Amino acid sequence: MDKFQEHLSHYQEKIREDIDKRVAFIRAHIDGKSVGGAVVGISGGIDSAVTAALCVRALGRENVIGVWMPAYSQAIHAEDAAKLADAIGLNLVTVDLGKAYDAITAELEKVLPLGDKTKGNTKARLRMTTLYAIANQKGYLVVDTCNRSEIYVGYMTKGGDGLADINPVASLTKHEIRLLARELGIPESIQTKAPSADLWAGQTDEQEMGFTYEELDRYLITGETTPQAKERIEYLHRISEHKRRPMPEI
Repeated sequence: MDKFQEHLSHYQEKIREDIDKRVAFIRAHIDGKSVGGAVVGISGGIDSAVTAALCVRALGRENVIGVWMPAYSQAIHAEDAAKLADAIGLNLVTVDLGKAYDAITAELEKVLPLGDKTKGNTKARLRMTTLYAIANQKGYLVVDTCNRSEIYVGYMTKGGDGLADINPVASLTKHEIRLLARELGIPESIQTKAPSADLWAGQTDEQEMGFTYEELDRYLITGETTPQAKERIEYLHRISEHKRRPMPEI
């Protein structure tokens, strides 16, 4: 067994202990009194599914709101969001951002044309605005769903999915998230679906990053990967440093 698989095997052995640790972390920050509960953006993907499941375990269904925020989203993601809600007893609400997205991009394109990436980032920031509106009204915290793999290479939108109040999965690689998903009873269709931020039609994480999650996670866990992947990973890490640091001030 190589070092990468050995690490995952060891994580599997202690996975229930890890769940307990992350549940305790959530409870330490959300007490049901001064901070009443959690708001989680639900994408139909595995990271938000695991995060929501941990929050429900920690706080109970009545103190967690999952928010599905389509903006010309693929039907499969809506179906998986609904499956997740059934599987873990999540209070799932829908806020359709299609019209808001159309309106803001139309106004922006009066100033300059927008590419797919900029439009996708704008969509992510509309989702953040939605989560915080609900959290403000309820007196809840917004719970981040970004994992260690994404954070290392900056694969999140600044002011979008990279902005929240707490993150109970930030130390987990994508492969550890997958093991946790199985343990938490996340629907199989979510576990096996190609990871996507649903920012534009046909978009997938691995295609956009330029390497696979296995190449990335092997590097993070063992320090070993292909030369091409290492170069790309470290390049993305360098140029995304501003996403992981507080705003510079003087």
